[in-house]
Amino acid sequence: MTATNSEISCREVWKVFGKTPKAIVQSIKPEQTRSQILETTGHVVGVRGVSFDVYKAQTFVVMGLSGSGKSTLVRCISRLADPTAGQIIIGGGDVMQMDAGELLALRRRKVSMVFQNFGLFPHRRVIDNVAYGLEVQGVDRKGRYEQAEKMIELVGLKGWARQYPKQLSGGMQQRVGLARALAVDPEILLFDEPFSALDPLIRREMQDELIRLQTVMHKTIMFITHDFAEALKLGDQIAIMKDGEFVQVGTPEELVLDPKTDYVRAFTKDAPRAKVLKARVVMKPYPDGHKLQLDDRMIHPDSKLEDALPLVAASDLPVPVVDDAQTVLGYVDRTIVMQALME
Repeated sequence: MTATNSEISCREVWKVFGKTPKAIVQSIKPEQTRSQILETTGHVVGVRGVSFDVYKAQTFVVMGLSGSGKSTLVRCISRLADPTAGQIIIGGGDVMQMDAGELLALRRRKVSMVFQNFGLFPHRRVIDNVAYGLEVQGVDRKGRYEQAEKMIELVGLKGWARQYPKQLSGGMQQRVGLARALAVDPEILLFDEPFSALDPLIRREMQDELIRLQTVMHKTIMFITHDFAEALKLGDQIAIMKDGEFVQVGTPEELVLDPKTDYVRAFTKDAPRAKVLKARVVMKPYPDGHKLQLDDRMIHPDSKLEDALPLVAASDLPVPVVDDAQTVLGYVDRTIVMQALME
């Protein structure tokens, strides 16, 4: 894939806080750390020369600890915060060059954002909260209510449309926020740590809900989190961020199998490998001339190793890895799976 078919394309994006941020960007040397820059210039580097692409229907997760710059970055994407330097292209349009009217149109129709703190209007019913973006667009009452009802049902809140936010649990309120973002049918969804305030069980439910919705709606998603397990679960691509920079970008499997720095390695050492690694990553080819009898003991190359565990545990025989066309790509067995999980 190239940047020409990406939905979001960022090149050398900087965000510096201080009195003369543009001048500081020009003076920063590659070897200078964020703390050194602060000490010598009095400026804080929030985002430092970040470049990446997010493609259509992809979930791109930016993961980092508090202060890493991840939330600043996602706000730069929609220009809720103005970048100091760089280029941001969304759907072929240069966000950095958009005027106030063009930015408003971008946020109303093409890009929706879901925040951590829900941002619901307490005096409005669920259906009115969900329909708000359509109301701003000028959609008539009947049309926006019909669309809002569909989104409310889609996120699992059927029957709650006439309730007020205070009558809902935290997880339900976040579903309302998600329904509101989806109601305007945006091409791109930006999530800024939307589930971090939820209890662990509800958080897992919301992660599962987002995965389910993505299989239905195929949106382009940029998701911000400080939770590596959440990043592994949701991301097609994951960027690990530290001190305003991307330390490593890759698929969940690439990060777990080949961490490039000690910082990334610290996150991956306790990763649930059975839930991350796919059969295609660890499978081995069948020897030439080996005859294989296909039966029910088969696994898809994109299946996680946790799905292979019951099959390899039940027999000493190899388990064929078979694609949608019933072509045998290789095999896994008990030894292969256990070695992959123990490395």
